[in-house]
Amino acid sequence: MTATSVGALLLCRADPETVRPLAHLLREPMVLTPAGDGWTAVVPEGKPWRSEGGEPVDRVLGGWATALAVGSAWPVLALWWDGDRSGYTLASGFRRPVGYIWLADGTPAGEDEAMRTFAVRLGLDPVLDVQELEALTRPDPEADADARLRGLLSVLTRTGVALPAGLTPGESADRLRSVAGAHPRAEQIEWAGWRDAVRVELDAVESGSLGPWVLGPRARAAAAAQVAVGVPLTLWGAGRRSGGWVAAGLILLVQGALGLAYNRFRREAEAAGTPRR
Repeated sequence: MTATSVGALLLCRADPETVRPLAHLLREPMVLTPAGDGWTAVVPEGKPWRSEGGEPVDRVLGGWATALAVGSAWPVLALWWDGDRSGYTLASGFRRPVGYIWLADGTPAGEDEAMRTFAVRLGLDPVLDVQELEALTRPDPEADADARLRGLLSVLTRTGVALPAGLTPGESADRLRSVAGAHPRAEQIEWAGWRDAVRVELDAVESGSLGPWVLGPRARAAAAAQVAVGVPLTLWGAGRRSGGWVAAGLILLVQGALGLAYNRFRREAEAAGTPRR
């Protein structure tokens, strides 16, 4: 068998509550569902790679993974497949994304070093796990591209990944959306404008789901850096007509601006509440 359907999903190494604010900023309809201990699956409802003049599915997913990763402290793994190839892209912070591709019949078409980098960034066992990953880079007439991705996911089960039944590489985008939406803890993400996205982000800050780094001198420095990087990244993505990179830039801008505003608000509130001596 060879891959015939076009599909994609994102795996974020964080719980849905933490992923939700950033997923809103992608401005795409998506379904969030738990995918194991400390993992969340994000399944796009639309198929922008099929639109007229749209980008290939791997580029779209790589852009989304980068957009989510640059605005967070957790890695994002994009899995994708079409009639010709299957592969993954791992994004982690501002580091260069790493990925691998297999042809539809399972023929490896990537660099072996990518698998070792993949293992290091996810904290996998440098011996046993790397051996299994490197086996996916060697010829195997019994394994097509879908089987390669399933082998990759099998290794990730040791990190807590447990995809819901039916959320499987090789399935169509429509099937993935249906399976994800049927999960009892599934969440629908709909773009309702920047006001709603900012509200969701602020709620996450107030609830503490984004962690303690949102306050203090280091947080202010990080927020300023996000704004400084977000502006040129947004312009660069717009020039390349890349929705994923534009989303990455906008996420940095929004998070940076909110971070600066929130820290200023909290400092002023604390100063107003401090009794004079």
